Amino acid sequence: MTLQSYLRHRRVFEAGLWILLFAINWLANVAVVRTDLARAGLSYQAWEPVVWEGTSGLVLLGLIPVILWFDKRFSLAKPALWRNLLAHAAFTVPYSLAHILLMVGLRKLVYASAGTTYEFGPWPGEFVYEYLKDFRSYALFLTIIYLYRFVLRRLQGEAEFLSEGREENDPAPVTDRFLVRKLGRDFLIRVGEIDWVEASGNYVNLYVGKRAYPLRETMTGIEQRLTPHGFARVHRSAIVNLDRISAITPGDTGDGTVQLETEALVPVSRRYRKILRERIQAGAGNGGR
Repeated sequence: MTLQSYLRHRRVFEAGLWILLFAINWLANVAVVRTDLARAGLSYQAWEPVVWEGTSGLVLLGLIPVILWFDKRFSLAKPALWRNLLAHAAFTVPYSLAHILLMVGLRKLVYASAGTTYEFGPWPGEFVYEYLKDFRSYALFLTIIYLYRFVLRRLQGEAEFLSEGREENDPAPVTDRFLVRKLGRDFLIRVGEIDWVEASGNYVNLYVGKRAYPLRETMTGIEQRLTPHGFARVHRSAIVNLDRISAITPGDTGDGTVQLETEALVPVSRRYRKILRERIQAGAGNGGR
């Protein structure tokens, strides 16, 4: 599998990797719990450790999007690193409470269906015990997320705008090209070479042919930079190079799809469709070139 094919189906693979990780962890934890119970000489039904670890893992898996949502608003990046780190630490309390309540609720349902009851134990002591585990798991998940992003950016290459003083003897600010760092090498990409831009969390992805380069920038910021160079916003999460458009297909609900010369399909929302047509008719695709 190539990097580009992975990126095209990235969300599916990411979900699959999380599910696989939690499945392996679930089976390992069940084996450990059974071993500990046998050593302690405690009696239990064979299905109980499966339910204990399964309900806990299932809820934690469901809370991964919550961690991603919170991290999007409190990213662990400078200059707000320490402030946002404290925000994440504080967020572990409601995170753990949600995990415990949902986990216990699921266990009670399973036990009730089996004709018995589930007792969580004294709440104060059990909450502290579970919170300490949840704090560690939250930190582990966040570490995995950032490590994964780092590796992916290294493989893709990471872009940044060239700024004043970065290029030979030109003292003027340069805003029509990017510097891409990929696996220790630097490449220059001109704005006109970009086909389209897609929002991706705290980054935007710059698509050049079959390659995608992440840039730490907001969609609003990149839109302001690219609009004078013949780009147009077509969706809250997409900006296209007008010179790369080969066809526009309208949808039944007022939205549509833009097909680029690279055969990439980019969604067009109803909000931006009229503006896009006006830009094309006005010949704005040649502006800034």
